Amino acid sequence: MMTAQMHRRARELADAGRTFVVATVVRAQRPTSVQAGDMAVVHPDGAIEGFVGGACAEHSVRAHALSAMESGEATLLRIVPFAEEGVPDRVEEGAVTVQNPCLSGGAIEVFLEPVVPAPRVLVVGETPVAGALVRIGGELGLDVVRAEGDDGAGPRAGDLALVAAAHGRDEPGALRAALEAGVPYVGLVASRARGDGVLGELRGEGVPEELLARVDVPAGLDIGAATPAEIALSILARVVAVRRDGRGETAPPPATPPVAATAVDPVCGMTVAAVEGTPSLEIGGATVWFCCEGCRSAYAAQHQHAVGPD
Repeated sequence: MMTAQMHRRARELADAGRTFVVATVVRAQRPTSVQAGDMAVVHPDGAIEGFVGGACAEHSVRAHALSAMESGEATLLRIVPFAEEGVPDRVEEGAVTVQNPCLSGGAIEVFLEPVVPAPRVLVVGETPVAGALVRIGGELGLDVVRAEGDDGAGPRAGDLALVAAAHGRDEPGALRAALEAGVPYVGLVASRARGDGVLGELRGEGVPEELLARVDVPAGLDIGAATPAEIALSILARVVAVRRDGRGETAPPPATPPVAATAVDPVCGMTVAAVEGTPSLEIGGATVWFCCEGCRSAYAAQHQHAVGPD
């Protein structure tokens, strides 16, 4: 069952802004070593904390948890005993069914829920537009944080955006810090004339032209916005575009944590995580991954002439 310890661990990871998958057993047929409610946390490197079945079931959970991490979409994983050789995984909307050749018990269903931290958006200023950005941004799944001069939160690697809406206060320093930190979207709420003045000040401080060209001024899409809420909406629309596919700005979206690769066992066709601890062989300079030692041994016997040292 979901223990208090696992619940605290998931909360700890979420509060730390870590990416992970919560794997919860929702159905288990006898005979199995798990019960409905058993839970584990899967990390981007494939490490598993908790219990969702034996080593065989863990291979499937690990591999498909990594896929869920990459897509950001929850998945119901059905693990069934091996029935027929050559039958591929069955993928449906929101669910995938896999055959596990080394599963000794009944079928297991595991709900894989990725937990991905909300991208951080810094807002400089105490203006009505800044307030609207904070209020509306939260509804879009953004972690909107106020940055107030040297005492506030500064831009850092992984931030999605910085918007300066301070009517001239603390704007050049914040813009420069965001540009130098590689923040994907940097916007300035100002008229074109005032924006040119701020950019000129940064140019005089030695900020390169290629960085200055990244500042979106006036910030946001041109939708004829007039009220603070409308201006905030136009800016957040631009931020969302950068978050989803990088459209509209020269800087790429923030990098996501690296996720371990997956591979297909050439013997049984099972998808496994290509991580330390997964059985493998070196064949012709390449690594071949397996679901279990049985498949590894069978493959090694067939390719004795090409198998490198363990």
